[in-house]
Amino acid sequence: MATSVTTPKLTTTFYKRLPITVPLSSHFLSLQNTLTPFSHNCCSLLYFQYQRRHVAARANSDNGAELRSHYDFDLFTIGAGSGGVRASRFAANFGASVAICELPFSTISSETTGGVGGTCVLRGCVPKKLLVYASKFSHEFDESNGFGWKYGTEPQHDWSTLIANKNAELQRLTGIYKNILINAGITLIEGRGKIVDPHTVDVDGKLYSARHILISVGGRPFIPDIPGSEYAIDSDAALDLSSKPEKIAIVGGGYIALEFAGIFSGLTSEVHVFIRQKKVLRGFDEDIRDFVAEQMSLRGIEFHTEESPQAILKSTDGSLSVKTNKGTVDGFSHVMFATGRRPNTKNLGLEKVGVKMTKNGAIEVDEYSGTAVPSIWAVGDVTDRINLTPVALMEGGALAKTLFQAEPTKPDYSAVPSAVFSQPPIGQVGLSEEQAIQEYGDIDVFTANFRPLKATLSGLPDRIFMKLVLCAKTNKVLGLHMCGEDAPEIVQGFAVAVKAGLTKADFDATVGVHPTAAEEFVTLRTPTRKIRKSPPSEGMTGPEVKAAAGV
Repeated sequence: MATSVTTPKLTTTFYKRLPITVPLSSHFLSLQNTLTPFSHNCCSLLYFQYQRRHVAARANSDNGAELRSHYDFDLFTIGAGSGGVRASRFAANFGASVAICELPFSTISSETTGGVGGTCVLRGCVPKKLLVYASKFSHEFDESNGFGWKYGTEPQHDWSTLIANKNAELQRLTGIYKNILINAGITLIEGRGKIVDPHTVDVDGKLYSARHILISVGGRPFIPDIPGSEYAIDSDAALDLSSKPEKIAIVGGGYIALEFAGIFSGLTSEVHVFIRQKKVLRGFDEDIRDFVAEQMSLRGIEFHTEESPQAILKSTDGSLSVKTNKGTVDGFSHVMFATGRRPNTKNLGLEKVGVKMTKNGAIEVDEYSGTAVPSIWAVGDVTDRINLTPVALMEGGALAKTLFQAEPTKPDYSAVPSAVFSQPPIGQVGLSEEQAIQEYGDIDVFTANFRPLKATLSGLPDRIFMKLVLCAKTNKVLGLHMCGEDAPEIVQGFAVAVKAGLTKADFDATVGVHPTAAEEFVTLRTPTRKIRKSPPSEGMTGPEVKAAAGV
């Protein structure tokens, strides 16, 4: 029955702190047991079209007279990493009752250990960046000589001090994350969660029911099954070694491999990087790929291109050898695999309840992060979309709005900036030159390759590379790329401009900050090359979008 404009109003509260006013009609009364809080102005056709499958499922199982008491929680989140914590906090702020479960803390993840904060905080972005800081000092010592600094003895590094201080910081951070959750009114449960049915989670033998279940368990490093793989370490272990490697083989050509190559090289280890392809960083802009490999080679890192490890051999003296398709390299104290990560979806009960997954174990979701089961959702690396911490945060926040504010919100994957904390580091946002050609056809490319001011006195061969990719027809900046000191910090600022769709004319009209490297982006005047091709009939594919973000 249609609702009349004179229909009386009923004010009630479905979730704490969220009083709402809704039309008192038979249509509303038939659905009230399925809806999350929102005003009648938000009851749009768009929302009901999207929520239809979820509403139907919930209506069959809910008692209309007991909207909240039917479940222990409105949202139960499995995994207290970046995406899970963000979704849970936002949901709690929107008035939902929320619980989240996570494994006990450990610096190295396993089937029984994890920790509140997740991969980024405990064994990813944060500890990695701390080790990057530590490793940069050796280069800065070298730079300082040209500025008049002299050292009576060669500076020495104490690995155990670094690791102890790093672990103390991780303990502090996981404690902060716990307090954030508790202060938000979220029930924090320590243990391994497993889905029993579409509305029930088992945590170490205790059952909890929830209107919605969110899976945000992230991923874990993957080591290929080759002879001797038991001698290899992954990125988790590399961040928590008892001693610094004397000579390390790093297998992989992605951003994790390059970051650890820079870390160990800066800490004076001998570093060899083995990659299957001709170049590092597949999916990145070609100019960036060439430039960073050249600069890292100048710092003493040896790249073994088109060389795939086939076995790891251990000698009687404990040293390791890497056998490849081209021969054998001996004398390694450590062999590290940085060959990718896989979604951590084993033993979660997903198959039993009907959640669909890809061949690599990633959870299939729609554009609102919904799975094949109406009450189960997933965000972050476990979905294998764009595997970056800020993206997981965006997905978690969008999901909370969709579920508990009646604002169906899709994560926006356009112009996602990313960084590689290699040495020198990389920052990028938007399309690579190759992707821009495929999508737009006609493009203009501006580049700069120069010696930074600091290097004029240091005497070191450091250089900086910067690049703008433009649509030739509109002058819009499609992509911005940089490799060199402070690239991630600089690109974060320019990402706002690229996201806003600014043109080269807008860049040209901006006054630069002098003397900085960043000002080059607003002083590039002459195109390096102009490419004119007819645009394809279709845009980029999903994998290409992910490659642009550095996944």
